[in-house]
Amino acid sequence: MRLVVISGHSGSGKTSALNILEDVGFTCVDNLPSSLLPELIHQLKEDSSDPNLQLAVGIDARNLVGDLTKIPKMLSIIENSGVQVDVIFLKAQRNDLLRRYSETRRKHPLSTDDIGLKEAIDLEESIISPIAQVASLTIDTSGLTLHQLRDLVKNTIVPKAEQQMTILFESFGFKQRIPNGSDFVFDVRCLPNPYWKTELRTQTGHDSGVITFLESQVDVASMLADIIGYLTRWIPKFEANNRSYLTVSIGCTGGQHRSVYIANRLHEHFSQQYNFVQVMHKELATQ
Repeated sequence: MRLVVISGHSGSGKTSALNILEDVGFTCVDNLPSSLLPELIHQLKEDSSDPNLQLAVGIDARNLVGDLTKIPKMLSIIENSGVQVDVIFLKAQRNDLLRRYSETRRKHPLSTDDIGLKEAIDLEESIISPIAQVASLTIDTSGLTLHQLRDLVKNTIVPKAEQQMTILFESFGFKQRIPNGSDFVFDVRCLPNPYWKTELRTQTGHDSGVITFLESQVDVASMLADIIGYLTRWIPKFEANNRSYLTVSIGCTGGQHRSVYIANRLHEHFSQQYNFVQVMHKELATQ
């Protein structure tokens, strides 16, 4: 039996993530009081005829505050009973959450006549922190489209074979921020920048002009080889430590050219060695 707990900030895409898992065969329960989780697991193990049952449960700040402080111990007990447990924590930057609630005109579940939206977001941060601390994977949904979130959740959670790790290569721009949940961060801003070539400025690391320019630079090849060598040595150590997810973030100034190219090349290289390798480009997702 497998249990996936979906949690995180209200407005970060938790409901969408549950819907995605339901579409691919998970039994999903949203807004389950966390105190009922052990009994639900026990009942399903007793009654279900499917030993490979996959259950996804949404647990968030709508629970009682006291319940969530017991989550880490509760999940540990469930895992020790033979259930595979993954905790997926979705978060978004504060400004993104404020914008999403403003655009949709939805009410934050913790807001009241006395608690405004900003205060509700801050309150929620403290309430759900016990779940964030035990997350198997943290996904920053800032700037992601629903389609990209769908692909990321589905490709990360669903195809994972036992004892195999999912690796995500993620490009980003330092002008924005370092993505949350990064295990490794490589700074490639020292490499020659295609941005200063007028004819390449509007292109990205996907385009042939930028690729040709970067592949003509000795430092780019050296940096790529060094990163590959480093990860080749250390990824197996993380895999041997029973890690389920590993996120490698590649950053340049704007997240358009160098980081996109390097992330794509790393994805191509390590896809030949590992079954579940993904690539995502944070800054291109918002265009």
